[in-house]
Amino acid sequence: MRFRGRERTGSGVRVALIDSGLDTMDPRVSSAKISGWNVSLSATGHALIGAGFNDLHGHGTAMAAALLDSAPDVEIVAIRIMDEGLRTTADLMAAGIEMAYRNGARVINLSMGTPNMGKALLLRDTAALAVQAGAVVLAAAHPKGERAYPADLPETVGVASHPDCGVDRLFYFDQSRFRPAEWGSLSGKFMAYGYDASGGLDPIYSGPEVATARVAGMVACLAEAMPEATAEELIAALQNRALLPIPELGYAS
Repeated sequence: MRFRGRERTGSGVRVALIDSGLDTMDPRVSSAKISGWNVSLSATGHALIGAGFNDLHGHGTAMAAALLDSAPDVEIVAIRIMDEGLRTTADLMAAGIEMAYRNGARVINLSMGTPNMGKALLLRDTAALAVQAGAVVLAAAHPKGERAYPADLPETVGVASHPDCGVDRLFYFDQSRFRPAEWGSLSGKFMAYGYDASGGLDPIYSGPEVATARVAGMVACLAEAMPEATAEELIAALQNRALLPIPELGYAS
């Protein structure tokens, strides 16, 4: 990504991928610098941290590939919170966010979310602590525009997707122009490319999950260029790079 007169690749920036793990032998990520852990919950609800982070499903590896498309030189921290069936909990999401910022992640990616409003406060508190530590938290919005956390929290960057966005274009639905009363949960979110072309010649629409990972790479590039910037300043820079969306994208008020 070109920013401030130079091409940026995310060099020196640590990005946490909270997902199903990461397959380090996959050729799409084999050249990346990768470390990580797994997190599970004990019977008493305490977080248990393990050394292994091998991908149990393939989802996390696909998200890492999308991230590296935008920022090929980032350092990836894979935090596995999902099981083989892609099941997880909001408590594990919160534990993953805390582990990420406590281990120096500047960018935290969750290509997932929960509709459970009862867990929103827990996720908000954890995301707020991450922001205070200088990390930007990105989360996938609901693909149908319904409520999803942490994407709908003010402390996070929520990312939606649309087929017409294109690889190099990013849109932002500023709440001053696209009010929630008319645009629902899309208001205040970014919209980016949601295709994964890694499976062959024909791209597969993977929705906001892939879009979130791609935008996380953009934030990592901004963090490379602005090493002393706060999370709020990085988000503002991302907003300044975004285009103004128009209803012709396919969303009606």
